Amino acid sequence: MCKNCYITTPIYYASGYVHVGNAYTTIAADTLARYKRLEGKETYYLTGMDEHGLKIQEAAEKQGKTPQQLVDDVAEHTLGLWKHLGVTNDGFIRTSDPRHMAKVSELFEKFLASDDIYLSEYTGDYCVACEAFFTKTQLGENNTCPDCGKPTRKVSEQSYFFRLKKYEKQLLDFIKANPDFIQPETRRNEVVSFIESGLEDLCVSRTSFSWGIPVTSNPKHVIYVWLDALFNYLTAINYDEHDDSLYQKYWANNKEIYQLVGKDILRFHAVYWPIFLMAAGIPINFKLYVHGWILMKDGKMSKSRGNVVYPYDVTSRYGIDALRYYLVKELPIGNDGLFTYERFFERYNSELANDLGNLVSRTISMINKYFGGKIEKGSVATPFDKDFEDIINDTIVVAKEEYSAFHLQNALTKVWQIVTRANKYIDETAPWVLAKDDAKQEELKSVMYHLAEALRIASTLLAPVLIETCPKVIEYLGIQEEMSVENLTFGYEYKNNVVSSLQPLFKRLDVQKELVEVNTPKVVPMDFKSNVAFDDFEKLDLRVGEIIECKKVEKSDKLLVSQVQIGTETRQIVSGIAETYKPEDLIGKKVLVVVNLNPAKIRGVESSGMLLCASDGKTLQLVEISNVNSGVKVK
Repeated sequence: MCKNCYITTPIYYASGYVHVGNAYTTIAADTLARYKRLEGKETYYLTGMDEHGLKIQEAAEKQGKTPQQLVDDVAEHTLGLWKHLGVTNDGFIRTSDPRHMAKVSELFEKFLASDDIYLSEYTGDYCVACEAFFTKTQLGENNTCPDCGKPTRKVSEQSYFFRLKKYEKQLLDFIKANPDFIQPETRRNEVVSFIESGLEDLCVSRTSFSWGIPVTSNPKHVIYVWLDALFNYLTAINYDEHDDSLYQKYWANNKEIYQLVGKDILRFHAVYWPIFLMAAGIPINFKLYVHGWILMKDGKMSKSRGNVVYPYDVTSRYGIDALRYYLVKELPIGNDGLFTYERFFERYNSELANDLGNLVSRTISMINKYFGGKIEKGSVATPFDKDFEDIINDTIVVAKEEYSAFHLQNALTKVWQIVTRANKYIDETAPWVLAKDDAKQEELKSVMYHLAEALRIASTLLAPVLIETCPKVIEYLGIQEEMSVENLTFGYEYKNNVVSSLQPLFKRLDVQKELVEVNTPKVVPMDFKSNVAFDDFEKLDLRVGEIIECKKVEKSDKLLVSQVQIGTETRQIVSGIAETYKPEDLIGKKVLVVVNLNPAKIRGVESSGMLLCASDGKTLQLVEISNVNSGVKVK
């Protein structure tokens, strides 16, 4: 059996911050990666940032940044978010990485030399948001993008083209010979139909913008973002490098490669990507798993619709596990799922707080109460034990199969049968009644043992999703060994006592109160200071200043020291904004400065003035001003 596993997600597009719909793929892939590690497999999980293209360039211009500054900011935020959500990625590839760019340039020239790429003229309809070209037959009403619904642009320019049609039959033959290559079957059928309708050669370069990988032999062209981005799955593991051991281990000699994608980018991964691999002579060893979207009541989650929910919105109040559980449980492979707070609160209360949380609390409390925290098998079975054991052992087998097939929702549903059956088992065996009969103590031991085993096995199987909760449950049971599903079966020998007391894993929510909270616009409470006389206010000298230099204060995480030009004078000012701004991002900003404060030393650095900022209690934002010369007085 293969002991290596390579899991990839599409690298997240670096034009903005991640919402819960975007986060699903990463959380789902993390769930699979954690499960494979529980199987004892050496697992490499890759995610990252797709950082090139017109969309990035235009987004950067709107924000007054360079494209590199924008993608650096988004990458920093995204890495922080994945860490916060417990994502255990082994690699984080950025397509602006020089090593990736160099390898993509080499591959482009290789395709040119083999005549898989040729130069021609292109006129067509282009969607900036999706970075994709579409034929007239593919376009929606009023020339809109068939994927995102936004208007397309008519583009006419000299471009390089990839000969997709050359590989049309080869790809069809491959898909038919490998029926599990694209899953679920509905998506496979969609791809086959698309190919059979006839492939057109693909535009793979642009000249109308510059933010991308230049074509080495013709630098006025930059390489089309999908040809660039798709090869991240190989450049991240050192394909064609001097030391290509990662590539050999996780791709060339590995048949367990999961590539997880959303349905909106199916064509790129199921058609273009395998054809690129065929042209490059690289084996197609992966299986493509295609999921739907997390929808809101009014359709797909998007910033333009104003219906976006960000992960921090949820985790800050309800915890990381609640969000992970909801997203994984809500989205069946191949279909769309729904995010509403009403549904989220329902699952939280009924499944996490009631079913699991109460089961853990009741079980640990009864083991302490009846047997001083000790778990023993008991020599006398109850009439319900055999059925309970059969359900647990059957669940182990089926849940493992469902996880490996990337049927995460099915796996959770199956494991939850243990939780539901354990709660019913308590009612059936009535341990509080057995405890009153000295002759029933061995049966009572058996009941406590079966409940402990239900928790141990359910927690092991749920651990890839409930990453904070399940390790706590294992710890509550006094188990010190690492969790594993390799030899998971009913019958563990408990050596240690359970914990003597525990905090509730999930506190029940007052749903109406929570709905009011999440639906109420956040208003910053006003805590005004005492009034001052107008004469006192007039003593402040406020001026417009322009930051011309900036750097971090040594040995400080919060302080920046800026050189601020105020008319003909330059002041040095120290401010505590390093957690919000990078020094290079501040150059050229016009800000408001209090210029008549007495000079002070902050961390040994002279500061002559103060930059005005707004604060929500968490971050500081500079008060900026435009179209005014530096030195102008603010009245």
